[in-house]
Amino acid sequence: MMATRPTPLVPMGEETGDAAMRQSPWLRRVNLSSMADDAERFLEGAGFDRGPWLAVILAGGIAAWLVLPGPAAWLAAMAGGIFLCLGALAAWRGRENRGHLVMACVTAGLVFAGGVGTIWARSTLVGLPGIERAMFGRFDARILQRIEQPAEGRTRLVLAIRDPETSEPMKVRVNLPLAMDDPAFLPGAVVRVQARLMPPAPPMLPGSYNFARAAWFEGLAATGSVTAPPVLLATSRQESLLAATKRRLSAHVRAQLAGPAGSIAAALASGDRGAISLADEEAMRDSGLTHLLSISGLHVTALIGGAYLLALRLLALWPWLVLRVRLPLLAAGVGAGAGIFYTLLTGAEVPTVRSCIAALLVLGALAMGREALSLRMVAAAAGAVLLLWPEALVGPSFQMSFAAVIAIVALHGAEPVRRFLAPHEESLARKYARRTFMLLVTGIVIEIALMPIVMFHFHRAGTYGALANVVAIPLVTFVSMPLIALALFLDLAGLGAPVWWLAGKTLDLLLTIARFTADQPGAVKLMPQMGRGTFALFVVGGLWLALWKGKARLAGLLPVGMASVMMAFTPVPDILISGDGRHVGITGENDGLLLLRPSRSSYVTDNFMELAGVKGIPIPLSEWPGADCTGDFCVVTLKRAGRDWHILMSRSRNQVAERSLAAACERADIVVSDRWLPSSCRPRWIKADRRSLSETGGLAINLSGPTMRSVAQEQGEHGWWRGG
Repeated sequence: MMATRPTPLVPMGEETGDAAMRQSPWLRRVNLSSMADDAERFLEGAGFDRGPWLAVILAGGIAAWLVLPGPAAWLAAMAGGIFLCLGALAAWRGRENRGHLVMACVTAGLVFAGGVGTIWARSTLVGLPGIERAMFGRFDARILQRIEQPAEGRTRLVLAIRDPETSEPMKVRVNLPLAMDDPAFLPGAVVRVQARLMPPAPPMLPGSYNFARAAWFEGLAATGSVTAPPVLLATSRQESLLAATKRRLSAHVRAQLAGPAGSIAAALASGDRGAISLADEEAMRDSGLTHLLSISGLHVTALIGGAYLLALRLLALWPWLVLRVRLPLLAAGVGAGAGIFYTLLTGAEVPTVRSCIAALLVLGALAMGREALSLRMVAAAAGAVLLLWPEALVGPSFQMSFAAVIAIVALHGAEPVRRFLAPHEESLARKYARRTFMLLVTGIVIEIALMPIVMFHFHRAGTYGALANVVAIPLVTFVSMPLIALALFLDLAGLGAPVWWLAGKTLDLLLTIARFTADQPGAVKLMPQMGRGTFALFVVGGLWLALWKGKARLAGLLPVGMASVMMAFTPVPDILISGDGRHVGITGENDGLLLLRPSRSSYVTDNFMELAGVKGIPIPLSEWPGADCTGDFCVVTLKRAGRDWHILMSRSRNQVAERSLAAACERADIVVSDRWLPSSCRPRWIKADRRSLSETGGLAINLSGPTMRSVAQEQGEHGWWRGG
């Protein structure tokens, strides 16, 4: 009989731990396999539609390039997408029970990497660095574009000149006062201009508009102003037909309709917004109606839809044609031609081209007898735009228009809404009551969808926009625009005056609605800069709610809820410092904003007011009792988070004794100056002088943390940023 070997006595914890260590690889494989099975079942049960999500993933790749800091991170992002694709193929190739998961991983990885590569290539091909420093001189230039802005008292000219130092050609944009303007300054003309040129401006503050990035993709090397009347050296050989038509059409409309109504009519007819006054622009913006002024989805859709229906009705009167040709196909061709011409006439800006592409896809669906408006159609239009102009992703126009369309399609595609709008046996009054109610609901949903985008970009949003749009959108779409089109047609015979009068009254009503809405208490909601993470949560949650199906779509409420809480608790910066150090804003001491220097530029004041999330007239720091100001410096003590913060700010360039300056810096927590300060100036925390601000850009400081955000943190190594 064999003797049994006694089992050694070990603590239970050790035995269990050894077993766990021996089994852990197998357990890990089991866990990964079960997770993959769960993911596969989820994708299969959800009726996963890859079309819309491909556009989302493409946008994600573009966004990654814009957010990540430099080439190493961009390559890593592309490699991550490719490795996801290869990894999915290697792990699950031939596994029929993982078909949805494999396809999702492969397409997601490739499309994401393609998005990163697309905008990287676009930036490399079209990006043009701005001039390094301001320059003043006389240049011989060829006019590339003429932009009339009578409401601003100027005309903008885009010029092709040569760099006086390198003789390299470059494109610049200058402002020409109306007193110096000449009707002969048309595209193609050669002029001699005396101008002061500046590099494209980076964001003034963290979260401000990044004109340097926009100029990079537009190929603008500088902007500036003309300081003496230009001299015409050579007239334009021939203005393009479309440019001449647009200019003459805008002038004709304003000649028929005087005042604000004529300016808006010119914008609707030709896309020329230059004559709309600042007050009317602000009223339309604060009432949530500013989208009616820009030629985008609403206008292009209305024109193409009207042309399609009119052609369909007229062609139906020809029996011979009805029996031999599919009328929807011919009508779609007429609508497409009208839409393309209108897009080219109004300048073929990215928003207009985007809307035209989407409308053409809808026409194609109608011609083929398929569903005209679907999320796949929207995704195809978004993908086409992102492949051609990937930089459009970060623009508010792209985000707002597609968010509105996605919200409309998702809402009307929901089963409860379909049942509500389905034909019923009911009276005409009840039918239109349902339609009106649905229009109001649609307006509210659109406002909710657009609110995070508007807050992120403009730091303000109209509270009553949904109610105003219920009246304004049908008014413009079904009354004002058809009347303008009819008046232009009747003008061919000189009979348009009565129709112009009617069109003017409808546009006056539109402005009345905008002014009344904007003047209501609480009509505008202001807030400080929303963080990128908060905005990303809103976007992810909103897209999940709109694009997914079944009960799983409700999971999108989680990131939206988190983002809403984060937005509500977004702190207002205590101190805002511009990138040149000349302007400092202080919040929290009263209901408004304290400014170190009063500025004649509304651009400076508006930036500070928006980022501070306050309204009213800012108060100069020298007039505030809590500040101690001399001709050279201002000293302020702020009480935050249970302690005193001492701020020292320079106001002049006068020479100051270094020893006195060093002593003042030693007593301060933060020193701000628009000049270079000596190394002996050593504050307790931040020294924001000309040298340091040239590297960091503008600053937003929160003393409760304390924390500091800079413009440089949001720019990385992209070509349009020269700090650091």
